[in-house]
Amino acid sequence: MARKTIERNISYDDERKKYYVTFNYGNDDAGKQIVKRKSFDKITEARRALKEFEGDKIKGNVSVPSGYTVSTWLDYWLETVVMPNREATTVYFYKQIIENHLKPELGNVNLQNLKPTQLQKYYAKKLSERRENDSSLSPNTVKKHHNLMKTALGVAVKQGVLLNNPADRVEPPVTIQKEANFYTPEQMKKLFELVKGDRLEITVKLIGYLGLRREEACGLKWDSVDFQNRKIIIREARTQAGSVIVDKGTKNKASSRTPYMNDELFVLLKNEKARQEENKKAFGLDYNPSNFVLVWDDGHPYRPNYLSVLFTKFVGTTDLPPLTLHGLRHSFASTAHAIGVSVYEIGKSMGHSTPATTLKVYTHLQDKTHEEAIRKVEDMYKSDVDEGKTD
Repeated sequence: MARKTIERNISYDDERKKYYVTFNYGNDDAGKQIVKRKSFDKITEARRALKEFEGDKIKGNVSVPSGYTVSTWLDYWLETVVMPNREATTVYFYKQIIENHLKPELGNVNLQNLKPTQLQKYYAKKLSERRENDSSLSPNTVKKHHNLMKTALGVAVKQGVLLNNPADRVEPPVTIQKEANFYTPEQMKKLFELVKGDRLEITVKLIGYLGLRREEACGLKWDSVDFQNRKIIIREARTQAGSVIVDKGTKNKASSRTPYMNDELFVLLKNEKARQEENKKAFGLDYNPSNFVLVWDDGHPYRPNYLSVLFTKFVGTTDLPPLTLHGLRHSFASTAHAIGVSVYEIGKSMGHSTPATTLKVYTHLQDKTHEEAIRKVEDMYKSDVDEGKTD
């Protein structure tokens, strides 16, 4: 005999000896009714389940079954939320995490069935892989996976797909503040001597003297070099998202700044400008009028990643310690602090949004400040004791 209705939203199948409850979630965006059915062995269980469902529905504690998996939701979030509102470099970074890590591990999980325990196990697995293989993900990187999931799932909550965010109920990896690697003033002097005449000289000295980010040095154009007032205007950036070059504005409002052009940079840039003018004549129509400062002989700008590789190789040919191109920016901060420049002024020069950002990155500066403060107090105490002495 066919299944028959015995109460509102409850039917009975006398062949299977099961009670079936119809849960009515309402209509979807197209006006189609959304229903789910579940079987129970006893009429009391069926009634209880229906009553709880309808109570939750009145309280707004029921989400409409979406059909999203973690994989399809992340695709939706990336396409409709991230891509229209974030830089191409951010989109690329998120894609790498999603495609290479999150989808293989969690992609097939129904989004509305995703549990905090599954996220916690995912983090634990990534961290255990780190312990077994030094080349795998660091705790700081796994924390970025957590931040991505928390943000993406937060949008699902806002849009009514989830009732709550599973990522809010996990313990994310503890981040480890990395101490910045940098050269001492003596090592920077030696580097500046060694790099003279090399194609890297302008790059090294722009970052080393001014504390620029690599993307700011790569994005510098001649119309931002003010020889008359000896100012360099930082307002553009050039970076890479995989193999794609991205031209964009500076990182934040504070990053737009006008550092002073010292004598060495003034002469260096003047000579480079003249050299490029000669190259324009030599290459003729084959010259690329990109207007960037850091370019090949034919006017094509350097790829940012290539400059990083080139610098690492250059340092490897010297007896200086290994250092990345970004390490020159750290060296600027360390040297400025060593000669008495305040953390506030260092942050302003480097384009940090707040002094807190400077102290967070350059913890060694803060540690030294503490040491100096303690020594000054010690000196004051000692001087007081000495003044009170009698012969």
